[in-house]
Amino acid sequence: MTKPSQHTLKDSHALPIRLGISRCLIGEPVRYDGGHKHDPFLVDVLGKHVEWVPVCPEVESGLGTPREAMRLVGDPNNPRLLTIRSRRDQSPRLLQSAKQRITDLSKLKIVGYVFKKDSPSCGIQRVRVYNSDGALIGRGQGLFAQAFQTAFPLIPIEEEGRLQDLSLRENFIERVFGYHRWQSLTYQKKFSRRALVDFHTQHKYLLLAHSRSHYHQLGQLVDDANIHSTKELRDSYGKVFMEALKVKATVSKHVKVLEQIAGHFKAYLGKREGGELQEIIQDYHQQLVPLNVPLTLIRHYANLFEVPHLQNQTYLNPHPQELMLRNPA
Repeated sequence: MTKPSQHTLKDSHALPIRLGISRCLIGEPVRYDGGHKHDPFLVDVLGKHVEWVPVCPEVESGLGTPREAMRLVGDPNNPRLLTIRSRRDQSPRLLQSAKQRITDLSKLKIVGYVFKKDSPSCGIQRVRVYNSDGALIGRGQGLFAQAFQTAFPLIPIEEEGRLQDLSLRENFIERVFGYHRWQSLTYQKKFSRRALVDFHTQHKYLLLAHSRSHYHQLGQLVDDANIHSTKELRDSYGKVFMEALKVKATVSKHVKVLEQIAGHFKAYLGKREGGELQEIIQDYHQQLVPLNVPLTLIRHYANLFEVPHLQNQTYLNPHPQELMLRNPA
């Protein structure tokens, strides 16, 4: 496992921020041709804030490097993994190895996974599937990626190619850190109804920036906490929470949240300062400045006037600022 630097967020967690990753993406020569697909952002930027757990299901199942190229064959919903030239079915050995690897990953409490796109073992979407004659008949998932997603439906996953899109990158990383906070809350029997109320309160504006309907659904769960068992409450909240973060936050949603937060400063700000904050929010709405500009001013006022309800809001610091997700270079 690769080690991260010290996490920069103000709040600390008992669990490390640990993610699975296809080994070729961190520069290990494990691809079928003996090469790699080193990804500078994942290794050199995100790698400073997380701990990578490298995985290559093909190598770990006993297939050497280099090795004969493989592809998915058969039913796109349930394909087999066959070598292209010799047509050997490698599905049983890979799936058996994957079963043990998934058990190991569960023990490591990983909070996300970055897969190699287009891989017949690791691709999570639109992986080519062929018929027995070698004709393309559809698209599917890599065998290991499918097994992983079945075992860990809440864990955020993404392909490295899609992370080149800055909006998808921000959404994935926000989900990773969100899942880490949730997992830390539920780890080692720390979960309680009181802790859930605090968690929900701290995530109010982050949830509103993604999905107001999910936020209200979660609020109803919190209000009805006493009629659910602890396990039911934990499982239901965790599922809806991660579904909420998967909904894309948009400029218009952020503007609504920013204006709602700005309302908390009416008793503190003069006409000129209040007008300046509204002007900056509108500049963001028109995409003249990045999101981090109004947020920086809001963080300043929250600390200056010591507004606990805002100082504790995860929305203001959902992930390390060094990642530049809200202020792209």
